[in-house]
Order: sequence, then structure tokens, then C-alpha cells
Amino acid sequence: MNIKQFEVRLRPRPRGFHLITREILDVIGDDLSGMSHGLCHIFIQHTSAALAINENADPDVRHDFETHFNRMVPEDTSLYRHTLEGPDDMTSHIKSSILGHELTIPVSRGRLNMGIWQGVYLCEHRNAAGTRNLVVTLTGE
Repeated sequence: MNIKQFEVRLRPRPRGFHLITREILDVIGDDLSGMSHGLCHIFIQHTSAALAINENADPDVRHDFETHFNRMVPEDTSLYRHTLEGPDDMTSHIKSSILGHELTIPVSRGRLNMGIWQGVYLCEHRNAAGTRNLVVTLTGE
């Protein structure tokens, strides 16, 4: 059993849902390709962004996610007490709690064993976010 851990630093992105699968693979690729089977665990070190796996082909899916979450959790500061960093402060925390901070993906034959239409999303909920940090742990043989 081998365990390897990596840190992935994502460049700042605008608010929305962004495919980041390639950036993760760019960091872990050589170690991933050497694994016959195992797990890839991805954790985001932030409370105002999240991770998800979803459709990786049609950009309308990412747009529709953003539209839905903005309706579900409106930026109305009269609804929240925690607004020190602006109208997207508490709403970002709520959205990230709904979506989650970690993913576990099976590894098979040196690849992330996701469906053909699946990709890893950074779900950025802040209007002006900075860099985002991920911890990626590969466990397997």
C-alpha cells in the first residue's frame, strides 16, 4: 500500500463552477499513472468554496448550477448576520456546506475512474476570491 500526498494551488477564478480535473492531473499524473488500483481523495482548504463531480462537456451545466445556487441562497444581507466581508460572505459558507469540501474518486489502471461525462469542479462562491488550495491524497497499489 502506497500513500502520496500533494498540494494543488488553483489560480483565482471568478464566481462560478469551474472544471479543474486537468489541473489536478497535472500535479498528480506521474504518481497516478503508476497505480493499478486505489483511491484519490481531494480536500479543499476553504470555507467559501466547494468541490463537486458533474457534467464535464456542456458549459450550460455550470451556468445552470450557478443560477440555481444563487436563487436557492440569495445574496440578501438582511437575511444573515455574518456579512463582514460583503453580501457574498455568509452565502458562500452556506453554498460550500451544501456541496461539500471533499471528494473520493476510485483509481483504476492509473486513471481516475470517473464516467466519461464527469469532471471535478471548483465551486467558487466568492465574488472576488483568491487562490484556492487543495490537498490530494493517493492511496493504493
